[in-house]
Amino acid sequence: MRSYGRTSVHEFLGDFVVFRNLQPVDRRLPSLREVAHRMGLSDRPIPRKCEPTYAQMISHLLRQARMLGAPKVCLERLIYVGDTQMNDGTAFGLICQAGGWSGLAFIGAERDEPAEVELVEQQEGTLYLANRWAALADFDRFCRDRGFVIDERTAVIVDLDKTALGARGRNDPVIDQARREAVQCTVGALLRGQFDAVAFREAYDLLNKPEFHPFTADNQDYLAYLCLILRSGHHTLEALVAAVREGRLSSFEQYLAEMNSRSAELPSELRGIHERIREAVGRGDPTPFKAFRRNEYRSTVERMGQLSDETPPETLLQHEILITQEVREMALCWRRRGALLFGLSDKPDEASIPTEELAARGYQAIHRVETHAVGR
Repeated sequence: MRSYGRTSVHEFLGDFVVFRNLQPVDRRLPSLREVAHRMGLSDRPIPRKCEPTYAQMISHLLRQARMLGAPKVCLERLIYVGDTQMNDGTAFGLICQAGGWSGLAFIGAERDEPAEVELVEQQEGTLYLANRWAALADFDRFCRDRGFVIDERTAVIVDLDKTALGARGRNDPVIDQARREAVQCTVGALLRGQFDAVAFREAYDLLNKPEFHPFTADNQDYLAYLCLILRSGHHTLEALVAAVREGRLSSFEQYLAEMNSRSAELPSELRGIHERIREAVGRGDPTPFKAFRRNEYRSTVERMGQLSDETPPETLLQHEILITQEVREMALCWRRRGALLFGLSDKPDEASIPTEELAARGYQAIHRVETHAVGR
């Protein structure tokens, strides 16, 4: 592994980035409200990454972004670079379908096993599954061999989380550490003297497992709320786990409704948190625990670029959230060929963009924060 100095995602994506709320960072692009109005979707909740409506909105934004730099060019092809076959592979297929484009997707993750590539043919395009991020260069040759031209008529979507930043299998534990620290900081501040760090980690690590994703919807805001309630003494972890495993609790919304009937038992400060989260969930807000997400932003930024340039790559990988050099190199190469580069993140805006107060102090959105680039 080698360090390639400091840079940011902005180097190869610019501000063509959207986070979970689908508000483009580049203000020249239409807002979520404008796009939803044009598509007749104004009264619906913000769609998630694997929903057809999300794909329709992204395909619209890609066309608008292409018009800014090349108004006479029509997009015909899509390249997608991500890290999970399920989420990214599904999103890729839906976006191809929504745009009417042919496509190829690279799905990468570093694994301690012999290097290999698997091709998965989908109706909308081919998934190129690789267990090395360095295989991106081979993927580029694969595209050329298939006659898949990457030029100004091609849109390239780059997933941010655990792809461009914190590569899966190589550097992603640092992203998870930042999130866990943010949950602990948020819960600890609310509980003050009642906070038990050991018990918190036990609850967080258990409920964060895939076994409980049907209950938590794999939503870190829900998980943070659950850890807060458990550590406040209302319900025990054992009772909650038993209720989920026995089918008596099937969804977070059910748990929230049960807690609402007992909210008078909560301390006043927790009662206010509970009420705000209940109202936000009722509105369809996927990130109802705003205090936690703002702490996650701080915790994430504090792990970007804080070590010296002389730090060995092995140490950087353990302590910093890094740019994936292979993704950076290939993205810059495709951009030189004329392709449109666009970044997607399922990370909430509150965990990705500073508050006005922090921005006044020099904080930036995570795609603009400089950190080290490391790769093979």
